[in-house]
Amino acid sequence: MFELLFTTFNYFILIYFLSLVTIYIILNLVSFKKILSYNLDVGYADLEKIFKVRNYIPISIIVPAYNEANGIVESVQSLLQLIYPNFQLIVVNDGSKDESIDKLVKNFELRKTTVPPLYKLDSQQIFSVYKSIKHHNLIVVDKANGGKADAINAGVNVAKHPLITVIDADSILERDCLLKIVRPFLENENILAVGGTIRIANGCNIRKGHVIEIGMAKSWLARFQVVEYLRAFLFGRTGFDAMNGILIISGAFSCFRRDALVEIGGYREGSIGEDMEIIVRMHKYFRRKNPKAKITFIPDPICWTEAPENLKILMRQRTRWQKGTVDSVLLHKYLFMNFRYGLMGTIAFPYYVLFETFGPVIEIIGYIVFIISIVMGIVSYEFMIAFLSVAVLYGIVLSILSVVLEELSFKKYPKIKHLFILFSAAVLENFGYRQLTSWWRFKGMLEYFFGKRSWGQMEKKGFSSLKPNN
Repeated sequence: MFELLFTTFNYFILIYFLSLVTIYIILNLVSFKKILSYNLDVGYADLEKIFKVRNYIPISIIVPAYNEANGIVESVQSLLQLIYPNFQLIVVNDGSKDESIDKLVKNFELRKTTVPPLYKLDSQQIFSVYKSIKHHNLIVVDKANGGKADAINAGVNVAKHPLITVIDADSILERDCLLKIVRPFLENENILAVGGTIRIANGCNIRKGHVIEIGMAKSWLARFQVVEYLRAFLFGRTGFDAMNGILIISGAFSCFRRDALVEIGGYREGSIGEDMEIIVRMHKYFRRKNPKAKITFIPDPICWTEAPENLKILMRQRTRWQKGTVDSVLLHKYLFMNFRYGLMGTIAFPYYVLFETFGPVIEIIGYIVFIISIVMGIVSYEFMIAFLSVAVLYGIVLSILSVVLEELSFKKYPKIKHLFILFSAAVLENFGYRQLTSWWRFKGMLEYFFGKRSWGQMEKKGFSSLKPNN
């Protein structure tokens, strides 16, 4: 009986891995076709020229900032240099305990002003609103700490433009990002939100808030994350976009219709994973009113962000991400296998439940049972080879495909040695790193269900500390 139970569970895990492989391969094929089509469509377009002769939609950029003194000045300087006909930059200091607000006031010649709130989204108390003497489109909001979602809501309350772009304070946008991310809104009136690609800045040459030269991080931990992000954005979100099944667009770089944000009451107060929760809520609310409503992802507008190079910090990030996934799925469980929401309800949402939410539990228990089965001689040699091949080799193949897709599409990494490093990372990450991240996600689930739902502190060095490695 004991052996039968273990054998049955081992076969269940094998089928689980095979199912995941099949889904990823399908997503990869769909993404490959979609990215090639996208490149043919916009790859040679002079967007700056197009926006000069056509209508455009003004944008308000909201930058929630908490304890960002190390890099906030450089980040704001970079954002002020974005190429776009009309945009407003709103930095929201969310009760920082460091010198964030002092550095902003000093470097941008801020003066207190009065800006009546245009909306009534809930947020913590606003102490002061500043406008820059040097930059007419820069506003800084100083408020009591309430978390990222609360800070974004405060920014929306003073934003005056029809589109809202949210970007993390520790991120850098490529200068033409706004031109690219606005394009879907101009082409389709049913678009509610658009997400772009996040890339790892570690190892790049960054000067005055701009990526001057793309390089590769010295840390293998950061290199693994480069491959991980390629896999998540290039074929993960691109694939789900084809079925209008995007359930998360990165909080580091996203763009929304302002009226849609206000209509659903803004970001949810106290949300753990605010970037996923608001997207799922938008699907749930707007697609009942308009079946054509769409949340989309485009791979070309790129946001560069600092990746943790410390295991402790990375663990905090991944456990928090998992808590956010669990929280969003439970809040909107009504969507599970709900045919009223099309492929999003019947394929995308169940995928997130089975493979993203409960995946770490299945994987970790599966590894434990498999090891016990080997020790006790329950599984055959043939089954052991099959299990390891599916559990490890599929990860290698998919990671390598992600690097190949990057090279065939955007070719952001210019040197042969960069590709050699990426292919090496695509192989090596499957021997320890991927299992470690599964453990952290499993830990995040346990903490969520046992009531420990805080974010934890994320230490940020600032881009000046990310030395180029060419």
